[in-house]
Amino acid sequence: MMITLSGSTPPTEQIRDQIRGLIVSGQLAADERLPSVRQLAKDLDVAAGTVAKAYKALETEGLLTTRTSGGTRVSRSATTTPRAVLAAARQLVDTSTRTGTSLDDAVRILRAIWPRPQPDSGKLNTHAESVNSHRADNRT
Repeated sequence: MMITLSGSTPPTEQIRDQIRGLIVSGQLAADERLPSVRQLAKDLDVAAGTVAKAYKALETEGLLTTRTSGGTRVSRSATTTPRAVLAAARQLVDTSTRTGTSLDDAVRILRAIWPRPQPDSGKLNTHAESVNSHRADNRT
């Protein structure tokens, strides 16, 4: 398991987010054992309490389980992201970095085109389509 700490984000959040990413991407499988709190703290040169908080947060999310005899493991019920979604996400990252598009801009684009149910019909609609439809309604 590869975790690196950098930047100004608190270490607990970085550890939590990186382990979550490893789980949802399928790089950590259900029932796979994680390093002990003490071992990971030593490896990352942080306090054991920092790792314990990250593990506890992931346990609360249902991604990890802790057993007294079996240590901390990826929950059997932890769901992974479908491979097609991961492949598309990797493609988006590659294209975005190649064209100089920032993470924030890529997220904004995804939010703008993400399908949303229409209030009356239950039909999915992208935010952009909804805005255009609203504009057309206001012109009539």
